[in-house]
Amino acid sequence: MDLTAAFDRVPGYLDAATCGLPSRATADALRDALDTWQAGKADLGVYDEAVAASRDAYARIVGVGPEAVAIGAQASALVGIVAASLPDEAQVLAVEGDFTSVTFPFEAHADRGVTVRYVPVERLADEVRDSTDLVAYSFVQSRDGRVASPAVQEAAAAHGARTLCDITQAAGWLPVDAGAHDITVCAAYKWLAAPRGTAFLTVRPDAELRPTGAGWYAGQDVWGSVYGPAMRLADDARRFDVSPAWLCWVGAAPVLEAFATADLAQVHAHDVALANAFRAGVGLDPSDSAIVRLPDDAVGTLRARLAEHGCRTAGRGGGVRLAFHLWNDEDDVARAVAAVS
Repeated sequence: MDLTAAFDRVPGYLDAATCGLPSRATADALRDALDTWQAGKADLGVYDEAVAASRDAYARIVGVGPEAVAIGAQASALVGIVAASLPDEAQVLAVEGDFTSVTFPFEAHADRGVTVRYVPVERLADEVRDSTDLVAYSFVQSRDGRVASPAVQEAAAAHGARTLCDITQAAGWLPVDAGAHDITVCAAYKWLAAPRGTAFLTVRPDAELRPTGAGWYAGQDVWGSVYGPAMRLADDARRFDVSPAWLCWVGAAPVLEAFATADLAQVHAHDVALANAFRAGVGLDPSDSAIVRLPDDAVGTLRARLAEHGCRTAGRGGGVRLAFHLWNDEDDVARAVAAVS
């Protein structure tokens, strides 16, 4: 499937790393759902079907079975499940400057003796120790697009540590094998272009997580779990499900299906080629990332200049961040190069 054709062109939109653009199918599905809701005809079964379709499509995108996928609303809340499941005095290895949704949930358990040790992403594999219980990191760094080495998983396995990988800034442009990690989390509203409020957790059966947010939607029989007192949670990753924000999933299902049936290697090649064309245009060496970060001053002079040239970018960590995705083309590169030059 040609994913590009699923989206309307928005010239100069270089901000997928902050918020993706909705596909036409997503926008249409949301409008239809609003009309149906307003008419008093909302069908909860339709919402459940949207959740199931989203779960199945996401599983195919990241290379696991749907039984390994749980749904949530935000990455930090899903990381919180992992943090709450760690034993007292656990040692977590993390990346300096990583997005705090990956780190704050662990820092919040300092009163139990949980400690977080920070190292540069380039040193992550080398810094895993026998005392490390969990390596928690983003596959692609939000600030500047650096991609973590696959050696991290190998090092963690060699030292008996588990891995939690946030693939929010990777899934959708970088082919991801979620099964290579013990646990992954992903907020789907960026590169996967789903509505905000849709997020996923993948987990291996032996990950030993506690279903801290267990509710009726985590029940083995969802609609048979709305009243107690007996609790029977799902036998698979659905035991970690959070009750869904319905309309978000109605919008997510069609675009996730589009990604699941597309050639993501082709998307990856397209995105990185555009990023490298921009890098070449401003005198930088090529990279393996769809994200480019340039230094900026405290008042955001460079970002403002990009905006004057019609480029939507993000100010992050003392710089300006450009994210090239499937809806971008060479005209966007030329526009951004002209602004920087």
